[in-house]
Amino acid sequence: MVFVTAISGGYVIGPYWSQGKAWLALLAAVLLAASVVFLYNSSGVPSAGLSITIPSLFGSVPTPARIGVAMFGAASVVAVWVAGATTTMVSEKLLLSDRATVVLAGGLVAVFAGGPLAMAATLPVRRQVNTLQSTDPQRQLAEEFMTGSRSIGILERALLFAFLAAGQPDAAALALTAKSLARGPSSDHGRYASEYFLLGTLASVIASLAMGMAVRAAIGLSVL
Repeated sequence: MVFVTAISGGYVIGPYWSQGKAWLALLAAVLLAASVVFLYNSSGVPSAGLSITIPSLFGSVPTPARIGVAMFGAASVVAVWVAGATTTMVSEKLLLSDRATVVLAGGLVAVFAGGPLAMAATLPVRRQVNTLQSTDPQRQLAEEFMTGSRSIGILERALLFAFLAAGQPDAAALALTAKSLARGPSSDHGRYASEYFLLGTLASVIASLAMGMAVRAAIGLSVL
């Protein structure tokens, strides 16, 4: 990941190689990628053939995690140095923009208010599953499939709203297709999982579509 980040980042800053900030931005990206490796993949970090013991005020913390935190901090400092002024200017414009406020409010409603809508739509299926015996294979398969659906639903509605609000329904359709391929139930999950998936997805689509159309109309764009 670090290698790909360095190569792709070098390609991006190629036209600006004479500008120091471009190289600092590349450094920040590489440090961030390296910090992720040390923080979340410490077991895969090649051994240097030695061990390092660093005193810690927070108890026993693995050395790779400490290195990752240090790299993340360094990346943050470099990023603020490079883009701090621009980020502040853009943030001020967004905070003062009525259109940005409307889009943000619509996105929050679509993502979080769509959750109760999806739960209400899937309630009959969950009630049917709860009536089954705890040893019933159909209940076990359905409960296994339904585990973790809340976080997936939040991400799904956020993506759908973003694409629809941007006037890209084709991209929203691709996101749904990707979810169906990665998350869609198979015959092994039983009929309850299929009904749960279909009803939950339709509820998320309805919430995202309604808020996307409302936001576009509110800021003076065509609804689709």
